[in-house]
Amino acid sequence: MTASLALVLVPGPNHLYITARALAQGRAAGLASAFGVEFGTLVHIAAAAAGLSYVISQSATLFAIVKWAGVAYLVYLGIRAFTGKEAEAGRPDPQPLRRVFLEGVLVNLLNPKVALFFLAFLPQFVDPAAGSPAPQVAVFGLTLLLLGLLSDLLYAFTAGALGHRLNGRTRTLRYVSGVVYLGLGVATAFAGRK
Repeated sequence: MTASLALVLVPGPNHLYITARALAQGRAAGLASAFGVEFGTLVHIAAAAAGLSYVISQSATLFAIVKWAGVAYLVYLGIRAFTGKEAEAGRPDPQPLRRVFLEGVLVNLLNPKVALFFLAFLPQFVDPAAGSPAPQVAVFGLTLLLLGLLSDLLYAFTAGALGHRLNGRTRTLRYVSGVVYLGLGVATAFAGRK
């Protein structure tokens, strides 16, 4: 729990995504994106427990597919922030919360570093004498998920409140969101398997 808390307290790509979403569309969108990101984490936990994260980490082709799909999706979100209908109108075009949730899931699932993180981090705490590693990885992952969700919710509430105060500066919020998405895409593009 201590190691998970230390990891959660360091701002990362998920926090940037949630913050950008909450700034652009408000607290509800920030919360939806936070829950989406953590649903993606749940999928990563299941993959790690089943050994799929190991398979992805060992296959250059699978890693590249996940990586470039993530890059393409983040760049798409960034370009959409700059050129969508909301760009022409000068105000954010609110996305349905279901779509925001699904985008959060995809942003997390298409980040190959998250799969590698679960592969490298969680097994360190597995005790072979305690039985099968899969349930242990699941418990450790769920602990990390709960702490991550609390952190994500804090970012969503804070950025949502700040976004509400900056409501008159929609062009700035749109550009900040676009830059964050493109930056995450570039960071993902340079992510390696090791």
